[in-house]
Amino acid sequence: MDVLMVRLFDTIEESNMAWIIAADRALRVAFGKTLIDLVPSYTTLMVHYDCRVLSHGEAHGRIREALEYLQPADTQAGQRHEIAVWYHESVGPELQRVADRAGISIDALIRRHCDHDYCVFALGFAPGYGFMGLVEEALATPRLETPRRKVAAGSVGIAGRQTAIYPLPSPGGWNILGRTAVPLFEHARRGDPLLKPGDRVRFQAVSRDEFEAQGGDTTPLEERP
Repeated sequence: MDVLMVRLFDTIEESNMAWIIAADRALRVAFGKTLIDLVPSYTTLMVHYDCRVLSHGEAHGRIREALEYLQPADTQAGQRHEIAVWYHESVGPELQRVADRAGISIDALIRRHCDHDYCVFALGFAPGYGFMGLVEEALATPRLETPRRKVAAGSVGIAGRQTAIYPLPSPGGWNILGRTAVPLFEHARRGDPLLKPGDRVRFQAVSRDEFEAQGGDTTPLEERP
């Protein structure tokens, strides 16, 4: 087995995804049964192929041929998800921190975080964990200096210009804004993650009562890591 990294871009932009998706499709066709895994990301695709069947040179050749006349894919083909989030300081202890950095109120932060379709760039870190962006520049906030030992499943956070949902309890250093009841890990465990690269996500603010009615866990998250 062997791995080749295909780099299409040097910077992270939402417009990259049309090309990343197209390259993903073309490379899957080009490698066929010799493909072991293909992992798209913000700017690259990792091609894991069977070197018992293909030589290094043959693999390079297939990549060149697949990408020679590449055209961007229709990004509207990905699924659009509306994900309900309870934004509250008990489950989103960095709401105030992010709002203060942006010079806005918490209510304005919530509205602005919900007022955008985020592109799923890549999956990683944990099963079903989708890295999404791009958060508007004014809301971009660095990771916590000291990560938390445990972030609750369903926590929605911001790090830099990315936003994401923790699919299961885990350590983490993102700025947590709220929590969703959507079971991302259950989808991933069944082998079909809810979020896939090229999908779009829009968050929708809901009340505590609505969150609880959806099966949400209201256990507070500690304010400090």
